[in-house]
Amino acid sequence: MVDQLVFANIASPVASITLPQAILSVLLFMVIFFGIGFLLNMLLRMTWLMAIVYPIIVILIIDDVKFYQYVTKPVYAFQALGNKIVSLAMVDIVILLGGFAGAVISGFVMKALRRAGYQMF
Repeated sequence: MVDQLVFANIASPVASITLPQAILSVLLFMVIFFGIGFLLNMLLRMTWLMAIVYPIIVILIIDDVKFYQYVTKPVYAFQALGNKIVSLAMVDIVILLGGFAGAVISGFVMKALRRAGYQMF
C-alpha cells in the first residue's frame, strides 16, 4: 500500500519554464537566501547557520508529506521524499542550488566583514 501512495506523487504534471524565468528564479533564490542568511547571522552570530538549515527548507519546499509524518510514518515519508528528489527536473535542481549558493555566499561575506573589522556582524 505504501508503494501505491508513494508512486502516486510522481505522476504530477510538468510545467515548462522559459530561460528568462529560470535565470530570474535562480537570482531570486540566491538573493532571498543570501538576505535570510545575512539577517540570521546578524541576529544570532552564527556564520554558517543558513547553509546548515537550507536542506531542511528545501525538503519543506519540495515535499508533499506533512512534517510530523517523518516521526509517525518514517518509511512512507522518506520514500516519498526520495521519489520527489529523484523526480525533480534539472531546472528545479539548478534553482535550489542557486539558493544554496546564496546561503553559502552570505557566510563568506560575514567572514569578510568580520575580518575587515565590523564587529556588529
